[in-house]
Amino acid sequence: MGRWGYVVSQLPLIQTMVKDLSLLQTRWKSLLDVLLGNQSLQTSILSNITLINGKNVINHKLGRKLIGWRIVRLRAAASLYDRQDSNQTPDLTLILMSNATVVADIEVF
Repeated sequence: MGRWGYVVSQLPLIQTMVKDLSLLQTRWKSLLDVLLGNQSLQTSILSNITLINGKNVINHKLGRKLIGWRIVRLRAAASLYDRQDSNQTPDLTLILMSNATVVADIEVF
């Protein structure tokens, strides 16, 4: 996220009269914009999420459609899978199915 809480998708250029600095900025921008625009690299970690046995609807807080998720930390044994293919609000939520009650840290992207 950017300084004011929004996702930065392009590197800003600062106007300068120094030709070498301007050329460097242009080169850096061409390299970094590819990374900044890649939504799968714009992740967030949801900490201490309590999952119950069955269906869990989790607000992923990305402000866009969820691309994927992964468990960063699982505090007990559990099997998890998602129901995103039938999720009516993938821009807001992640639906996880669990076979046990467990607390997890989930990385969403």
